[in-house]
Amino acid sequence: QVQLVESGGGLVQAGGSLRLSCAASGSISSINAMVWYRQAPGKQREWVATITSGGSTGYADSVKGRFTISTRNIKTTVYLQLNSLKPEDTAVYYCNTVPAVAWGQGTQVTVSS
Repeated sequence: QVQLVESGGGLVQAGGSLRLSCAASGSISSINAMVWYRQAPGKQREWVATITSGGSTGYADSVKGRFTISTRNIKTTVYLQLNSLKPEDTAVYYCNTVPAVAWGQGTQVTVSS
């Protein structure tokens, strides 16, 4: 079983930055990609960014140019650098693998105006 632990969230003013981490542990046989999602209050969980085992990345239009997904070892830790944060980025941020495993607890990002 793979366990996911997200960290690095917090309260930041608009225009600020945060760096989120996603640590994966447990029985990891194959990870094709790692994905960040977020869920704002009263809204459905939405896709934010993806990084594949080959290093390719993809971003939602709403975060393109502001967020950067990276990893040193996709089987252990994936990062999400959040820059130029906006109040609409406020959400609980989650990571997951491809194929997906059980969700972690997420990390809260709150951006004040």
